[in-house]
Amino acid sequence: MREILPTLARWYAAGEPFGLATVVAVGRSAPRGPGAAMAVGPDDEVVGSVSGGCVEGAVLELAKEVVETGRARLETFGYGDEDAFAVGLTCGGEITLLVRPVTAVRDPAFGEAAETVAGHRPVVMATVADGPAPRGACLAVRPDTVTGTLGASGLDAAVTADARGELALGATGLRHYGPHGERREDDVAVFLQSFAPPPRMLVFGAIDFAAATARIGAFLGYRVTVCDARPVFADPRRFPDGAEVVVDWPHRYLSGTETDGRTVVCVLTHDPKFDVPLLEVALRTPAAYIGAMGSRRTHEDRLARLRGAGLGEAELARLRSPVGLDLGARTPEEVAVSIAAEIVALRWGGTGLPLSDTSGAIHRPRPGPG
Repeated sequence: MREILPTLARWYAAGEPFGLATVVAVGRSAPRGPGAAMAVGPDDEVVGSVSGGCVEGAVLELAKEVVETGRARLETFGYGDEDAFAVGLTCGGEITLLVRPVTAVRDPAFGEAAETVAGHRPVVMATVADGPAPRGACLAVRPDTVTGTLGASGLDAAVTADARGELALGATGLRHYGPHGERREDDVAVFLQSFAPPPRMLVFGAIDFAAATARIGAFLGYRVTVCDARPVFADPRRFPDGAEVVVDWPHRYLSGTETDGRTVVCVLTHDPKFDVPLLEVALRTPAAYIGAMGSRRTHEDRLARLRGAGLGEAELARLRSPVGLDLGARTPEEVAVSIAAEIVALRWGGTGLPLSDTSGAIHRPRPGPG
């Protein structure tokens, strides 16, 4: 939902009601995971997607209906063997959608959550999907404050406690409660959707390859920072809007920057005086991905220098060098695609092989929080 929130916030601020459909559960080979969203606003403007096109027409009508009636709906779509042309998922999967009307008057929690996400602060949006509690009721849970109600104080308290735990993990999914908040599997279903701050992409070396990598990083949802010690290259005009550009020695900047298990580090300087001190710092951070540009000869020289600086084999094994997947890339844009492909494959446990050469599920479960 994060990618459509700016549009939803604009409708919300203008007092325009809209229908919001959110994937709350999936089965088998569903094309989109929990949290994927589609909304229908004024003049039937549509943003987002819940299935990649399979059921969007039906969801459009549902979204318009809930705005007219003011009542949320819970609907499941799947592939029907008896009528392959019926509304359903031709991939053979199944998705359950919560479709609810949203207005500024009835949903103060939505506005609080959207504002919090826009400020890159953590929040969980907890929404009643099913059961005796009011369907569509919403609670915005931040680390220190809560807005809204799910209809009962005990339920609010239990969901708030769980939501803050889920926020620490970046988790999203359905949870079940009794009417007063006790944990049960057969009563109130609440969808908890975590919005952790976007992960960071740190690009070192302000060259043309860095500009292309910064653009694709922003496209993938990363908060991008480009760092170079040379002011003539670290010019914000050379990089996409929204990218932070820093003039500093790379290793010094990284030493003073917070990283976590979702951070990706792209070292594109291929100059030993920059990249060896930088990688010495980077390989001792919890970053999810550390890639470095350069030839195989450069890589071997780099490894020797890093060993001389005291790094062990386990630390060196984290280094993706030469950076990217083997796509035959030549141009900065093609190299950026190869880097992005390697990052996505690592994040989801992909093989990097053509899908036509693999078997089994296409959409893999997330290997861990993130």
